[in-house]
Amino acid sequence: MTHPFALTGHAVFVTGAAKGMGRAITLELATAGADIVLAGRDTAALESVAAEVRALGRSALVHGCDITDEGSVQAAIDTAAATLSPDTWGLVNVAGGTGPSGKMVWEHTLEDVRTVFDVNLIGSFLTMKYFLPRMIAAGTGSVVNIGGTFGFKGVRQAWAYGATKWALRGLTKSAALEVGARGVRVNMVSPGGVEGPRLTRQLGQAAEREGKPYEDVYDAFRATSAMKRMSTDKDIAMAVLFLLGPGAANFTGQDLLVDGGTIV
Repeated sequence: MTHPFALTGHAVFVTGAAKGMGRAITLELATAGADIVLAGRDTAALESVAAEVRALGRSALVHGCDITDEGSVQAAIDTAAATLSPDTWGLVNVAGGTGPSGKMVWEHTLEDVRTVFDVNLIGSFLTMKYFLPRMIAAGTGSVVNIGGTFGFKGVRQAWAYGATKWALRGLTKSAALEVGARGVRVNMVSPGGVEGPRLTRQLGQAAEREGKPYEDVYDAFRATSAMKRMSTDKDIAMAVLFLLGPGAANFTGQDLLVDGGTIV
C-alpha cells in the first residue's frame, strides 16, 4: 500500500526555496522521495539548499529565475522538463513578498501595488501557465500555492498584500475547476503567522507604530489563535507534503489554513 506522504517518482518545481518556509518545504519533499527543481534569483542560496537535497539522496536542479518575467519562467520550466522525467510533476509556489505596510489605501503608490501583485500573483500565474499544459498532457500533476490568512479577511494598512492573497485563492480555485477532469489537482496552503525573520520584522514595525514593547505585540498576535502558538516552517511544509502526495488524491480547489485556529 502506498504511503499517503510518499513522493517516490515525483519531481517538484519550487519557487522561493532559498530560505525559511521555502527551504523547509523543499527538504520535506526531498525526504519524502521527490527530486527538486529550485527556481529563484539568489542562485548561491539555492545551491546551498540543493546540496542539502542531494545529501538526502535526491536530485536537485538549480535554475536562476525571475518569477515576474515570463521569458525567465518559461526557460526555467523548459529546462526542468528537458532534464527530469518523473512519473508526476509537482509545482509549489512559495516565492512572495509582503509589500508596503503601515500605509492607508490612498497612501499607496501605483508602483507599490504593481510590485506586490507581480510577485505574489503574477509569479504564480506564470509558473502555472507553463506547467499546467505539461501536467494535462501527462494526465497527472499537482500544484500547491502558498497563500495566507490575509486572504480571508480585510487588512488594515496592508491592503495590497491582502488583496494578492484573495486573488491567489481565486486563481487556485478557478484553475482547479479547469484541470480537475484531466487528472491535475490545484490547492493552496494559507499560513498564519510563521515564526521567522519576516514575522519578527512585521511585528517590530507594528510595535513601533503603536508605541508598544515588541513582546506585548508578539503575545497579542499569538493570542489570536485558538492554539495560542505561532506556526512554524515545519507546519507549513507538512501541509504542502500532504497536498502533493497520494493521500490527497481527491483534494482539489481547497485552501488549507495552517494557523492554529486564527480563522475559524
